[in-house]
Amino acid sequence: MNTEVLAPQMQADTLGAPVQQRVTAMVDHLMDQLPNPALLTAEERRGIIARYSSVLEGNFIYWMTATSLAVHCEEARPILMENLHEEVRDCHPAMLRRFAIAAKAYPTDTDALAVNAELTAVRLFLGKLQGVQSLATMAFFEGFIQKFMAYLATLAKLQGSEEMEYTDVHGVCDIAHSEGLFHALQLEMALKPIGADANLYEGVELLVTLLRRIVLGPQPKLET
Repeated sequence: MNTEVLAPQMQADTLGAPVQQRVTAMVDHLMDQLPNPALLTAEERRGIIARYSSVLEGNFIYWMTATSLAVHCEEARPILMENLHEEVRDCHPAMLRRFAIAAKAYPTDTDALAVNAELTAVRLFLGKLQGVQSLATMAFFEGFIQKFMAYLATLAKLQGSEEMEYTDVHGVCDIAHSEGLFHALQLEMALKPIGADANLYEGVELLVTLLRRIVLGPQPKLET
């Protein structure tokens, strides 16, 4: 491989490595904050699964589609398309629905409304179609899901469920998805770097807030 081909790849790796390290640290920090499933009540376990399902079933494909529309690097786009192709071909939303139903945690309107504000913030952010920030957000999410699946499966088992196709599939495939998205992020950063005053982690921070709401449930009402 000649130096003309190596140079862009080396630049991408140099730009992306610190970002991947920080995003991975954010994933680990969030995982460390999850409550012990054995100490949760059945309703608390049901609520986490239901809120997660209400967010993911109808939004993940939208999030990934928005990210694919946002990127400028042609080499990054096939990575996103492969992810989307798998989501649609294997009908992951139906897989998730079966998982939630088997755990007696199909979302109610209350579950959906509990995460509405945080979910809307993520949707609006991705609607800005900012390639680098969107890729950072989705790379974080895939990294989180990869580690969260074992936790989610434990919640479902404690609910008496044996339907684990969703967690089994995503615990494996999201390892490759996460690495692919970090590579796409590196390529996009090299081609279309963000401004010095832009927050690279804006979407990641919004997604962390949403995921915490999924786990914690509705905000307590203030007494008047």
